Amino acid sequence: MHILLRSSWQAVNIGDIAHTPGALALLERHLPDARVTLWASDVSMQADAMLRRRFPGLTIVKGELKADGSVSNPELSEAIRSADVLVHGSGPSVVARHHLRAWHLATGKPFGILGVTIESTDDELLELLSQAAFIYVRDTVSLQHLRSRGLSVKPLEFGPDATFSYDLLDDATAQAYLKEAGLEEGGFACAIPRLRYTPYFQIRGHEPSKEQLERHELSLRHCEGDHAKQRQAIIRLVREAGLKVLVCPEMTYEMELGKKVLVDPLPEDVRRQVVWRDRYWLPDEATSVYARSRLLISFEMHSPILAVTVGTPAIHLRQPTDTCKGQMWRDVGLSDWIFEIDETTGDKIADRALQIASDPDTSRQKAQEACQYARNLQRNAVLQIGRILGSVA
Repeated sequence: MHILLRSSWQAVNIGDIAHTPGALALLERHLPDARVTLWASDVSMQADAMLRRRFPGLTIVKGELKADGSVSNPELSEAIRSADVLVHGSGPSVVARHHLRAWHLATGKPFGILGVTIESTDDELLELLSQAAFIYVRDTVSLQHLRSRGLSVKPLEFGPDATFSYDLLDDATAQAYLKEAGLEEGGFACAIPRLRYTPYFQIRGHEPSKEQLERHELSLRHCEGDHAKQRQAIIRLVREAGLKVLVCPEMTYEMELGKKVLVDPLPEDVRRQVVWRDRYWLPDEATSVYARSRLLISFEMHSPILAVTVGTPAIHLRQPTDTCKGQMWRDVGLSDWIFEIDETTGDKIADRALQIASDPDTSRQKAQEACQYARNLQRNAVLQIGRILGSVA
């Protein structure tokens, strides 16, 4: 069986980078006889080299498949010709819906969804999804939405984000960094900031649209209020638990943001115990650092997932402008570790963080159990896909 995996949406976010190796590891583990080709949007910023270290035989193609069946390059054309199924990997939505439709029209071969958030559907998307051979959404809010729209695809089930199966580490780089930063294993927590809307116009260096400017203004209005609550947790972890804190990014723009909103406003006694990471990283190094931390507190979603893959407890702070992907934390049994930022206080977040820090063994076990539960669901999903395609009895 030849699987064409449509993934690798962008490389300015270690979560988007991690989707792909997570999916590849998941398919490798449970469909070991399948050949997988990655149809990528972006594997820049050293993500390509990281992928090839873990999957040395991986074929990566790029390009466009248009509705009329034309293909932009011979490598993609051959992958489409020889693949038995197109699998849309994890993402914030059906990012490559146009490619799914073009595949369906041009080849008539099966396609499906593996670990995507779908919290709304227009008629065009619903019609496309009705043609899918399988749909696994990464949160139960998405599942309820699709079922409420009367979608009758089977299987249509909950299948967590592929990042739960991520397994790449870079221990050597992580250990060198921690030595440089003066951080000892088990003696620090990690903190990741986030604006309510990602400023892609700044990241990509283009003029913002009116909507992007309005969203950015909303982000700035809430920036201090959101991060003041996270700072309170940092302050109490330093003063009451004796931990250091590493302020680090999941997205490229969060390096500067972290210094501005988490580090600089801290009281002097706390700031001396806080390390600001001033350079970006890939998910293998990040995960190796998370593995050596006591806990993580993040406005982003995928660093918490990377953390639990190595047994590190992680608190997710959810902003109301985010998609429903945060529901994943409740779906895998971590309801105590998610806070709706508008409905909580800094002290409530800090209380939970201190509880986790004070009982690391129990907290790590809880993180491990959540990850294993997600992986069991993923295993069932992939094996079901194999049965649909006739490669699993």
